Amino acid sequence: MASTPTDRMTPMERRAGVSLASIFALRMLGLFLILPVFSVYAKTLPGGGDLTMVGIALGAYGLTQAIFQIPFGIASDLWGRKRVIAAGLVLFAFGSFVAAAAPDIGWIIVGRVIQGAGAISAAVTALAADLTREEHRTKVMAMIGSSIGLVFALSLVGAPVLYGWIGMAGLFVMTGVLALSAIALLFVAVPEPPPVAGHEKLPFGRVLFDAGLLRLNFGIFSLHMMQMAMFVVIPHALVGAGGLPAAEHWKVYLPAVLVSFVVMVPAIISAERGGKMRPVFCGAVALLVAVQLGFRFFGDGLWGLGVWLLAFFVAFNILEASLPSLVSRTAPPTAKGAALGVYNTTQALGLFAGGAAGGFLAQRFGDNAVFVACTGVGLAWLGVAASMKFPPRRRPAAAHI
Repeated sequence: MASTPTDRMTPMERRAGVSLASIFALRMLGLFLILPVFSVYAKTLPGGGDLTMVGIALGAYGLTQAIFQIPFGIASDLWGRKRVIAAGLVLFAFGSFVAAAAPDIGWIIVGRVIQGAGAISAAVTALAADLTREEHRTKVMAMIGSSIGLVFALSLVGAPVLYGWIGMAGLFVMTGVLALSAIALLFVAVPEPPPVAGHEKLPFGRVLFDAGLLRLNFGIFSLHMMQMAMFVVIPHALVGAGGLPAAEHWKVYLPAVLVSFVVMVPAIISAERGGKMRPVFCGAVALLVAVQLGFRFFGDGLWGLGVWLLAFFVAFNILEASLPSLVSRTAPPTAKGAALGVYNTTQALGLFAGGAAGGFLAQRFGDNAVFVACTGVGLAWLGVAASMKFPPRRRPAAAHI
């Protein structure tokens, strides 16, 4: 006889979810802090007048993340999750300090490449899977995904103010310190995982070519490509068209971010608990397309930029929280770690592609070309999302006597 199923997480599972989301957030905050102000700062560096180089500097860490994400996940299977996560955070901190001391745009790119080599995302999500039961794993993945949206929003609010206080070198140093703080949190707050006792051969080919996972991987690639491309041009659009100095960009970001979270939370609840994942997800992708068109045709002046930034934050936060949850529910049961490794790799590729393409397009064809290209990416994603099969919400498993 089985007892009544419980939908409650244990204290250890809650502790694992909160602490791992915090580690992820500390690392991503460091990555995102330079995003709102770097294209403005880069003009003061030798070589920083070339927007293609600026875009590569923004997206360079995504390329090395894409290369190292799956190897780091495999290493965590062999040598333990915490050890590999700590090594990745040390690499990330070192790259931050290299970028802080950079005399030109080339050395900034070197620092960003080293930052990206500390590719811990797959290892962190694998550790989350180790520490949670199947029926609660989606919640923890959503917590980690939501932390990315949260720190992205916080970075857009805080970075202009911090940049005014400590400059770009100070932001990079702060990024390194945050990474080292995450190491302390890893060993103090995260519960010990069960020992690694080997694992069966995973169906990696199925992970790579599963139709549902391919759609989700295309989604995370598109989301981060659009995000990075946009923020090659948004900061100096706020300076030029909006007439707002970089140190005062928080006056636009703060109200937009706060309102976006008020809108995002009920949307996520409706999707997860109300069984409305399809309309919420597809609606968020459609909103991204509308945002790009809005920036292209109606983004003149500070108010216009602010309205479209608010809409972008709403869509971004919904999708960033939903995608990893959907991956964990779509992946084959014996290949969740592999699926998350591929997912994080495609995310990193999107970051690199967005930075490089955004810089190239802005340099050659102007800012509006970036929004036109992002519109095309968004429309392609909308077509893919419309054909997705959304997995049903899992019910908690019954506890056995």
